Amino acid sequence: MRAIYREEPCRSALNQVKGMDFNWSLNPYMGCAHRCTFCYVRGFEQRADRPADDRYGQSVRVKVNVAEVLGQELSRPSWTHEEVVIGAATDPYQPAEGLYRLTRACIRQLTRHRTPFNIITRGPLVIRDVDVLQEASRRVAVAVNLSIPTLDERLWRTTEPGTAPPRQRLRALRILREAGIRAGVAMAPILPGLSDSRESMATVVRGAREAGAAFIWADLVNLRPGTREHFFTHLAHDWPEELARYERIFAGRSYLPTDDRTAIRDQLAALKREIPARRPFVPLLEPPPAAEQLDLAI
Repeated sequence: MRAIYREEPCRSALNQVKGMDFNWSLNPYMGCAHRCTFCYVRGFEQRADRPADDRYGQSVRVKVNVAEVLGQELSRPSWTHEEVVIGAATDPYQPAEGLYRLTRACIRQLTRHRTPFNIITRGPLVIRDVDVLQEASRRVAVAVNLSIPTLDERLWRTTEPGTAPPRQRLRALRILREAGIRAGVAMAPILPGLSDSRESMATVVRGAREAGAAFIWADLVNLRPGTREHFFTHLAHDWPEELARYERIFAGRSYLPTDDRTAIRDQLAALKREIPARRPFVPLLEPPPAAEQLDLAI
């Protein structure tokens, strides 16, 4: 299913965030062609009276002037150069970026204005920007988080139908690390009964270590209203034996109980201790060959 792209200018680029570990976010696109069944943004879409079901992701807004607006906002005397998170609500390296290159233009603005930033993405297309990420890393703190919650092919294909294979993301991670860019793996979201087993998590940690991940962290699924109904519909079709369990666990709540969340995070911490990190990469002075970059972007 191909998305329809709507080219629309924006009035503002930076979004002030509350209740998170960061204060500012940036999303060059609105809507996401990845169509992940567990995407927590569906909850926000429902609250805004927009489609949160299978229609979400069919239409993507392209903020064609976002880099120019961002530059204006970063030029204000009141800007305090706080960290900006790119991709908190919609993937900055979804297929549209291959054409519009808005994320790349925003990285240049952040670099120009000495503003640290953190990227969250499931898109191997990020390696096309190795050059600007290297330049930014020489001036400000930069981190790239490759979202890889599982390496299981069936689980990936079923829950992330519009994304690139997880092992392509690991290859992209290796290229970023070899280029001297701080990058790691976000195991997000972990799905109870589907990707929270020790074996499943160990496979991801091992892959991340082999690719030279600078960090590994995990987050648990967030099934707020809007996301919950959509995810449960797909769960009933693909893993019907898990539905009753999810309905019980998430009855009246959006997150797993605290004890369950703690147990999963403790398991990840143990795996990170048991599976050794590889030796640090020696950073390259130049980006990898263009042919290799294009291959990984497929």
